[in-house]
Amino acid sequence: MVTPVGRLEQVAGPAGPLDLLTVGRGQPSTIFAHGAGSSIETTRPFASGVRGARTFFHFRGHGRSVVPDLPWSYADLAAELRAVADHVGATRALGVSLGAGALLRLLCEDPGRFERVVLVLPAGLDRARRGPGVDELQRLGRRIAEGDRAAAVELYRGDGGAGSAARGDAADAWAEQMADQVVAGHLSAFGIGRALTTLPGQVPVPDVSLLEHVRVPVLVLGQEEDVIHPASVSRRLGGLLPAAEVEVLPPGGLLWAHRGRVRTLVSTFLDA
Repeated sequence: MVTPVGRLEQVAGPAGPLDLLTVGRGQPSTIFAHGAGSSIETTRPFASGVRGARTFFHFRGHGRSVVPDLPWSYADLAAELRAVADHVGATRALGVSLGAGALLRLLCEDPGRFERVVLVLPAGLDRARRGPGVDELQRLGRRIAEGDRAAAVELYRGDGGAGSAARGDAADAWAEQMADQVVAGHLSAFGIGRALTTLPGQVPVPDVSLLEHVRVPVLVLGQEEDVIHPASVSRRLGGLLPAAEVEVLPPGGLLWAHRGRVRTLVSTFLDA
């Protein structure tokens, strides 16, 4: 089992308890929101080099956080993100994939909630995603919920955002390790399955005109040739958010092929 360094706590969320881990202290205070099937531990590399208090948490269905009844929505995820951010007094935020969607939804509701925002690999905006990529995620979600380890390996190995799609030995080993975490119950197979079957077809942003009210600085990180997180979404955000800076990196995985560059971009932006 991969155990986060630090003291894992739980905080009351809108639908039940949510895992929480804070490392460091002082200002700025930044909250980090993970992607579907990810965890506190896999999100921590994005905080490398960031000053101040850094808070990580598990959305519903991940870690030991609550697994509520269906339906699940981005509004639910945004409410959980807000609850944790308010609890720790976070002034800045970073969201990855699913977490980026939750962060976008929160900004639609409260454009000035954070002073600075990083959106990593946003997967969609106001248009429901359709097609083979979404169908495949939902298929894998159903299999993972039934305890299918091979489906978990397939999910993580095919994650172009994480970089396992690069097919390197280290990435393959990471996919196997993540699958072991799911099978062992350290990552909730049932919760991940629910997230993958219910959320990919939903939209995080109900109306893109709401984004024009988000006047705080936003850094958007995308990646070329990523089917699940199209670079076109990152570029579109650059045109919709008044104070956005967009960086689209080559394929290979943000934390595999471009870890140093991502660390520099994120830490420089959040520490400004």
